[in-house]
Amino acid sequence: MFIFLAQTVLTVAALISCLSAEEHRLNALPRWGWVLIILFFPPIGAIAWFVVGREATPSPKVWRQGSGFPEAQRPGRALAPDDDPEFLRRIAKEQQQTAADDRELLSKWEMDLRRREEELRKQDKADD
Repeated sequence: MFIFLAQTVLTVAALISCLSAEEHRLNALPRWGWVLIILFFPPIGAIAWFVVGREATPSPKVWRQGSGFPEAQRPGRALAPDDDPEFLRRIAKEQQQTAADDRELLSKWEMDLRRREEELRKQDKADD
């Protein structure tokens, strides 16, 4: 009874490990081959999977779409503009300059409006 239970647990663990392994980490056979060996030769196939079937040392991380790299750690990817401090500084400086230019233009318009109002007042006084 114990041997049957151990064999079943080993087979299920090997199947889970095989089915969840990344494709580039499989050795010797494709995934479907390992699944067949594990299922048809229960204790031997499961042991073979753990000894030979999977790569023992992890290979260096290679980014593939959906591999779980956070955006900031993706290799070869430039920073997004809103994550780049230099870009943000430049935008803030441009906004300050634009605001200063707008204030100056508004001041000129106000002075021009006052001048025109004064001219109209003078004309009204002259017409009276």
